[in-house]
Amino acid sequence: MARRRRSAQPLRPTAIVKRLVREAPLTPWRPSGDPVTELVLTLLSQNTSDTNSGRAFQQLLLRYRDWDAVLAAPLSELEETIRPGGLAQTKAPRMQALLAQLRERLGPEWDASRLAEMPIGEAKSWLTSLPGVGPKTAACVLLFSLGRAALPVDTHVHRVAQRLGLIGAKVGAVAAHDLLEAQLPSERYYDFHVTLIRHGRRVCHKQRPRCDECVLLDRCPGADAFVDE
Repeated sequence: MARRRRSAQPLRPTAIVKRLVREAPLTPWRPSGDPVTELVLTLLSQNTSDTNSGRAFQQLLLRYRDWDAVLAAPLSELEETIRPGGLAQTKAPRMQALLAQLRERLGPEWDASRLAEMPIGEAKSWLTSLPGVGPKTAACVLLFSLGRAALPVDTHVHRVAQRLGLIGAKVGAVAAHDLLEAQLPSERYYDFHVTLIRHGRRVCHKQRPRCDECVLLDRCPGADAFVDE
């Protein structure tokens, strides 16, 4: 590949977003308004592709009329229903444990609207006290269902942020949530999350990143491990 002179100064997060959006514009997005559905979708998306998790979710909707029906389903039947999403033997009992807690807290209407009114820290704590819900899932629910100020950090966001020098090499994904949120205005959380995921999937792979195609290469400290000067 052709050599490019690189600066030792990392880009600011907002500048990273601008470059990545200029390369590939973001599609319009609106919050879904349904935290319970977002929780289930996020659980199904763990360790699988969007295509597989989407297929599992569609199977769930086709078989069960509501969340009470999912909660009451025989475990083996639920496993078979969500099998296209992978890890069904793990995800099915987790889903029912999660829904049981939600049903107890939200009542028969499954009304999670209180999450829109809680202070953001309280809303995160409420969600992470649910079984199997960590900071990433809580942030996904708040951002994607309610449009609230939360920045999910998945494996792609974490890896790309480290390579770009936004967080230290030893910073874990849990700690990265607060560190990255502090570097961005809240209205850019969605853009940052989506653009870094997209960049991680298309270009900044875990193994053999495609640095020669990267619009951030000239300001990427992590490129030194992959590019010969």
